[in-house]
Amino acid sequence: QRQLVESGGGLVQPGGSLRLSCAASGTIIGINTMGWYRQAPGKGRELVAVIRSGGSTDYADSVKGRFTISKDSAKNTAYLQMNSLKPEDTAVYYCNANMRLISETYYINYWGQGTQVTVSS
Repeated sequence: QRQLVESGGGLVQPGGSLRLSCAASGTIIGINTMGWYRQAPGKGRELVAVIRSGGSTDYADSVKGRFTISKDSAKNTAYLQMNSLKPEDTAVYYCNANMRLISETYYINYWGQGTQVTVSS
């Protein structure tokens, strides 16, 4: 089943903005972290941003100052606000959550199917 569902990707011009959303569903008893990864053409997957249960965040150097990760704990949803987008931000963006479902005995990583972000003029 689809535990994580991403939305908000699309085509945007350089300098533009997009906001990605990632909603976790299911009977969740805890979420340690939610994060965003991306895979650009010809590149490996990289961590873009992560937010932990206490609210602390980390960002890839390439997006610092431009991207902001946030969450709405009541909705089990994470967001990635992307500003000043550059062509090199073009990638498939994947949501990740380290969380525990009621049917499991430990926390594991769940992944969304990805949403395409294309930055082009």
